Amino acid sequence: MQDRKIEEHPFEPFLPENAKVLMLGSFPPQEKRWAMRFYYPNKTNDMWRIMGLIFFNDKNKFLAGNGYDEKLIREFASEVGIAMYDAAVRIIRLKDNASDKFLEVVEPIDLPGILGRLPLCRTVVTTGEKSASIIAEITGSSVPATGQKVEFECNGVRYAHCRVVSSSRAYPLAVEKKAEIYKRLFSEAGLVAF
Repeated sequence: MQDRKIEEHPFEPFLPENAKVLMLGSFPPQEKRWAMRFYYPNKTNDMWRIMGLIFFNDKNKFLAGNGYDEKLIREFASEVGIAMYDAAVRIIRLKDNASDKFLEVVEPIDLPGILGRLPLCRTVVTTGEKSASIIAEITGSSVPATGQKVEFECNGVRYAHCRVVSSSRAYPLAVEKKAEIYKRLFSEAGLVAF
């Protein structure tokens, strides 16, 4: 029988004061898959290629050697105003992989607490079905369809919950098409012109 070890989130929430968007994945992959110690660390994940395309028209902007330029990524996210964390902070992996399908959520994000630390944020972006479902459950709202949004209230403030496609390579869509979906929602949040 597999050891049902509870994993704690390995990263601190990344919460720049100027953040207009809070991006939430589900939970980081195992450390053996990391190319850096920051969000979306898996070299085969498309997140930083998507960001490179949207903001610099260069999908390789954040690549460095066999991994990513973590310093450049942190500076970029701080400057643009993108906060990052995950929808789950404690999980059990039901299989030895990074698949959301096999994540059992033990403890979800304290969404009111995190949003309370982001005074300019009015948009929560979830990067896939698992994170979107967790946030919908917390907020008591419906799960938005991919590329769509729903509204919810938290701490007396109205927010848009936008769901984008997964940045995982397991999601069968070209990185350029993924970037189009992200760019439209980032445009609506005031981060980039569309």
